[in-house]
Amino acid sequence: MKRRLLLLLPLLIFLGLGFFLYRGLAMDPSARDSALLAQPFPAFTLSTLEDPDARVDESLLRGQVTLVNVWAEWCPTCKEEMPQLLTLAERGVRLIGIDYKDTRAKGREFLDEFGHPFEVNIFDPDGDLGFELGVYGVPETFLVDADGFIRYKHTGYITPDDVERVMREVEKWH
Repeated sequence: MKRRLLLLLPLLIFLGLGFFLYRGLAMDPSARDSALLAQPFPAFTLSTLEDPDARVDESLLRGQVTLVNVWAEWCPTCKEEMPQLLTLAERGVRLIGIDYKDTRAKGREFLDEFGHPFEVNIFDPDGDLGFELGVYGVPETFLVDADGFIRYKHTGYITPDDVERVMREVEKWH
């Protein structure tokens, strides 16, 4: 009897591992809260997309509620998201962009073609700031309160249906 149980042990281990693997694959990583919620926006000093000599740092995000949108020219869903960002900007939301792993020329071409809702675009060609934010795919959007703390994260592009939810989050932190 013991011997039979020992023969079944590898099968039971395999089934147990298969269950946990299946469960893990079924989870939506975008549904997880960011580890940065309620944390200060990471420190950085980078140039702007528009002017390589203009340096900005995290103090740019203090003083008023701001949506920080991580985008890139090579990102197809960033193109789909741009009308919603333009709508948010028209409704008075302060938007700061982070041009992620891009070139200046491509980033500028993107904005010329799809619109420019951003007050400032931070140029992050190596993705260092994106790494500090835990970005694993663009676009991603962070709501930063007037004290510079991250209060909300939207993973993926902001769809037309998401605009009102994002507006409620902005209004909640004003």
